[in-house]
Amino acid sequence: MLNSLLNRFAVDSGPVVHITPGILTTFHGFVITNSMLYAWICSTLIVVVLIWVAHSITTRPKGGFIQIIEVGVEFITNLIDSSIGDRKKALKYAPMFLTFFFFIAFSNLLGLLPGVGEAFTLHGSPVFRAFTADLNGTLAAAVVAMFYVQYYAVRESGFRKHIRHYFNGSLKSPITILLGLFEILGEFIRVISLALRLFLNVAIGEIIIAVFAYLGKIAAPLTSLPFVFLELFVGVLQAYIFTMLIIMYLAVAIKHDHEEDTLDHESVPESIQLQEQHG
Repeated sequence: MLNSLLNRFAVDSGPVVHITPGILTTFHGFVITNSMLYAWICSTLIVVVLIWVAHSITTRPKGGFIQIIEVGVEFITNLIDSSIGDRKKALKYAPMFLTFFFFIAFSNLLGLLPGVGEAFTLHGSPVFRAFTADLNGTLAAAVVAMFYVQYYAVRESGFRKHIRHYFNGSLKSPITILLGLFEILGEFIRVISLALRLFLNVAIGEIIIAVFAYLGKIAAPLTSLPFVFLELFVGVLQAYIFTMLIIMYLAVAIKHDHEEDTLDHESVPESIQLQEQHG
């Protein structure tokens, strides 16, 4: 009897918290998890909504949801412009950074909808789980983001100059080689830090909401509601931080290469520069 009571108490001693994604099914050996399924649903919804917004935008400002999207687009574009210092390049890079911003922001917000989490389960796992609450998802986003950062940096300055900026000094010096390798290692560390920062903030938010919903029992909506509103803010904030960081990484790479070109040009005597200009 005592053992039965203790087991019942142990089962009901806390909320159910899932850190790892749940496997829903497999398709020809390809594993489909709940976070992947919800990511596909969210991506489809985001694409449809943003296409509708694009067709609804007019020269005269509109209120409501469309204005929110317009403000987000202008804000991120201005952030790129202020970081890179070139409006033309900011407009060229804006689609990539805006894609990351809106995808992460909407994924975070849609992960707070009723029905996401323990509301629907399959094989003991939630059917729907926020993509950004899965470390595999945030790691994939970070890898793709850093790939594009490196791709655009190479396009701006060329492969040789981009690689050379990691090795700032004489290549004959072992210290230069060692420091350069550490700089390259730092790029991989940035991927890990981007993924962990986004994942931990979203996952911890889910845990806090689950804990206070459990503590509230019947009054769960009231006890967890303040934290849901907090996570709405955190979800957008994390999207901004993620986007801002990859903008900074690109800006540093581009500016560094351009500064090296400027220094190399300034180190050439003025007479030689004039001779080169006149052929």
